[in-house]
Amino acid sequence: MTQMTRRRFIGISAAAAGLSLLPFGTVAGDMPDAVVWRGRAMGAAAELILHHRDRELARALVARMAGEIDRLERIFSLYVPDSSLSQLNAAGALAAPPRELIELLSLCRDVWAASAGAFDPTVQPLWALHARHFASANADPAGPAQDEIEAALALVGFGRLAFDNSRVALPLKGMALTLNGIAQGFLTDRIVGMLRDAGVTDTLADIGEVRAMGRRGDGSPWRVGIGGLGDTVELVDRAIATSSPDGFRFAGPGSPAHLLDPRTGRSARRYGCVSVLSPGAAAADGLSTACNFLDPPAIEALLAAFPETQVRLRSADGRRLRLG
Repeated sequence: MTQMTRRRFIGISAAAAGLSLLPFGTVAGDMPDAVVWRGRAMGAAAELILHHRDRELARALVARMAGEIDRLERIFSLYVPDSSLSQLNAAGALAAPPRELIELLSLCRDVWAASAGAFDPTVQPLWALHARHFASANADPAGPAQDEIEAALALVGFGRLAFDNSRVALPLKGMALTLNGIAQGFLTDRIVGMLRDAGVTDTLADIGEVRAMGRRGDGSPWRVGIGGLGDTVELVDRAIATSSPDGFRFAGPGSPAHLLDPRTGRSARRYGCVSVLSPGAAAADGLSTACNFLDPPAIEALLAAFPETQVRLRSADGRRLRLG
């Protein structure tokens, strides 16, 4: 099966009360006060670097964050065979689901409903179809045949999913969930929350998605570049998530992208890059996926359900728009 090969950088710069903030992006080897963890997060190699004047506190925080990353991956990841999500997909049901799974599915339902189905975690059968197609010899570069796409679409529909604190159930054989379009944001929110609880007042966390808490050490906003837009945004207590069809294509340039419309089964082509700024990283993550399949008026309607949220995008012909 075709699989994305990625390396995820997880960077944390943090300052607690009375402690100076070290420059974000400093190379760990050049910063003796940095504490580094390397492992895996949501199917990708990952690195976490915590810059903090109190080295012992940094070590303790890194250990806790690494443990939390591992714990949540064992709930949300498709790359862990015995994760809660993998068990659900294999059996079609999961009893006594973890609280975090229900929390994230509830947010998925909100984004799914507000986007009229443009965001739908049950899109996994469609993604698996494309992966199988492009793993075969002499695969049609245009993608799977229409009848195959329609068969996969028959298994897509978040509204069919039943879940509560006691059980999650997929009603049709062959249905499956992927949380890859939102779990990184959830993980980012969780790590920032842990830092806040530990007394950290200002931080920038990049865990696939970016979330800022407070400001830089000099009082200025955090500045984050959006490569696909050639733009820079200032963040104070906000998150940003960016998605692009060019982030992964099944068979190189011009082939279908990993962003697949759960309503039509076709690859995203409307925009070259979509970035969403929102108070939380999980919401920004899910919305950035949905917006790839919506025209500007539909995006404006979607944003009505998510206060303090903005969208910046680059259309396929190079035009740049700001919505919200």
